[in-house]
Amino acid sequence: MSELVEYQKRFIELSRRYEALSFGEFELKSGRISPYFFNAGKFNSGGALSALGRCYADSIVAAGIEFDFIFGPAYKGIPLAAVTAAALFERHDMDVPYCFNRKEAKHHGEGGMLVGTKPRGRGLIVDDVITAGTAIREAIGILDNMGAVAATVMIGLDRKERAPDSGLSAVMQLESESAIQVQSIVNLDDIREYLSAELDQQSERQSDQGLLTKIENYQDQYGV
Repeated sequence: MSELVEYQKRFIELSRRYEALSFGEFELKSGRISPYFFNAGKFNSGGALSALGRCYADSIVAAGIEFDFIFGPAYKGIPLAAVTAAALFERHDMDVPYCFNRKEAKHHGEGGMLVGTKPRGRGLIVDDVITAGTAIREAIGILDNMGAVAATVMIGLDRKERAPDSGLSAVMQLESESAIQVQSIVNLDDIREYLSAELDQQSERQSDQGLLTKIENYQDQYGV
């Protein structure tokens, strides 16, 4: 595992502060019992969203992603697209247009399925996680129908977990099907690295060591 960079540490600390990253026992849709859970809906204040946008922006710039606009899939991708665009301007002097989709077409006013800029060129799709990849596949189709190209996907957390009845993760399946690269601010290995470093810096409480062991065992069983 590589050493975490500053924006990755900020993302993990922010996720823990707002309990977007929680530890315990969580039953997933797959029926698996996970020792951790990530819910971006917990970033539900102005300060939380502003800090989250900075993490996305810094990660995008560090990755050297080339794109012409940002697209946020409804629903969680909508605020992510807005705060990421704002943070890119404030921190990196990049004034990037953004748009997002509605779940149902609007038949009055400006109408249509999209809000914001008209997609042109290469789109950067931003979202929280990829579980089944349904929202991302829908976003790719929307951009394609508009004559734009989905160039890259940036998510907050890559669980690096095998999809049911598959040897590939949801991220790997999407990349294989679409030939679109998926980037993440952090992945499960990074969370393990962070927790390990945290244990080294303080007295190793049995509960903390137990949590790390549970995550490692879960990844050994279901990880890719």
